[in-house]
Amino acid sequence: MTNVKLCIPFASSLLAVYSALAQPTHPVQYQTEVGFYGTSIPFWLRANQYGIVPSQGPSVTLRQGFSRAYRSVTRNNDSLPAHKRRIDWGWGVEGVLNAGASYKLLLPVAYVKVKFGKNLEVWAGRRREIIGLVDSTLSSGSYAWSGNALPMTKLQIGLPDYVPGNALFGIKGFYAHGWFENDRLVNHVLLHQKALYGRLGKPNWRFKLYTGMNHEVMWSGTTNQLAGKSVIKNDQLPNQFSDYINVVLARPLGDRTDLDTSRISTFDHENRIGNHLGTVDLALEYTARSFSVFAYRQNIYEDGSLFHLTNLADGLNGLRIRNRRPRNPNGLQIQDVLLEYVYTQSQGGSLFLENDAQRGRDNYFNHSQYQDGWSRYGLTLGTPFISPTTDSRAELPRYGFTNNNRVAVMHLGLSGLIMDYFRFYLKASYSENIGTYEVPFLNPVYQFSGLLSISSPVRHLKGTTATASLATDQGELYENRMGFYVGFRKEGLF
Repeated sequence: MTNVKLCIPFASSLLAVYSALAQPTHPVQYQTEVGFYGTSIPFWLRANQYGIVPSQGPSVTLRQGFSRAYRSVTRNNDSLPAHKRRIDWGWGVEGVLNAGASYKLLLPVAYVKVKFGKNLEVWAGRRREIIGLVDSTLSSGSYAWSGNALPMTKLQIGLPDYVPGNALFGIKGFYAHGWFENDRLVNHVLLHQKALYGRLGKPNWRFKLYTGMNHEVMWSGTTNQLAGKSVIKNDQLPNQFSDYINVVLARPLGDRTDLDTSRISTFDHENRIGNHLGTVDLALEYTARSFSVFAYRQNIYEDGSLFHLTNLADGLNGLRIRNRRPRNPNGLQIQDVLLEYVYTQSQGGSLFLENDAQRGRDNYFNHSQYQDGWSRYGLTLGTPFISPTTDSRAELPRYGFTNNNRVAVMHLGLSGLIMDYFRFYLKASYSENIGTYEVPFLNPVYQFSGLLSISSPVRHLKGTTATASLATDQGELYENRMGFYVGFRKEGLF
């Protein structure tokens, strides 16, 4: 008995020492959230939430996540200094349960990542991502990849940060292969994705210039639901390695005479293999002592209009002003102000002809082969303002994945602090919607969507935050509605 009594405090001491040493070196972070949505869920309660918010309420949501980041750059007690570590790793997982009229269990995050050297990263699984030069918190949504839908299952290699880090010129980018869900008109669809961005100016310079582009492609797939041999052969879209090379290079097939017409359809021959889209981005950042300015432009390409300079009017334009003054413990302090203008009504014009000046009718996010559109589980992968047909009022025309890809949106975002205790953000968007070239709306349809969210720490509950959000839709595109969300979130390390 004496030995047992001695061992218990000794073991407890070892555990305490281990915990003290292990926690700062490579801890696991956890996030637990419980919340409630009211009967109606307006646009801004659901948009750009990675597909985890239910489409209808009332609903209770439970969210649990765990993650382990790369080791800190400081010297660890039980390992080499992180900056000398040649290989490091991390992981993350998050589950979401929505319970209302029905139950749905989602897995938005599940990944393993490995870092080689200072910045080369390989990861597999699902992660939250926004692609493009854009504000990441208050934006209406990056055009091609906004975080509006459930994250894609991918295998990716890339440089997540600009390298060399302190040089005059730096680059970052990635190359990825992914898989769409199979609950689609076309199943076994693959994703090809890559991006390359450059920065001119050292990180500590006042002025910095950014530019780059991203390339998104849906390709391959099987279905027996596409009528006619002009768009598919033998129920199989091109899926061979030679087709993959054509996808990666975005190679047009119109001039090719060596194609296997037993598997390459007329549609593929006259266009490219796959559904190609993306943006070419430009941004300028200015940092002063008390504020910073970030201005950006995303130029849209799909079907070649940007190459022929016929859809230059289309794009996402943004201006963010950030307050860099110290926090004010008294009164109201605005932190970020964001203005954006999204325009997609040109699409190169109403004609699609083999003529540089008349190569238009791009029909953003719709496609003749991939008729579920640029979507995942029914939600738009890109800007949420090109929304699914099913989201619009019943009296509006029904067409394709989206019946409204010609939009003009003014968007305001605002965030700040009250008494250095309450954190708030506001989103307000007003849009003109005119349908598509194929099925235009009879008259322009106008829509306002807004959101106000306030959060604060909960006293006596360390690491716990309470949030209350109120949103509304008023106009002619969506049903008029008001909705709310209240929730509690606990974060910590172990």
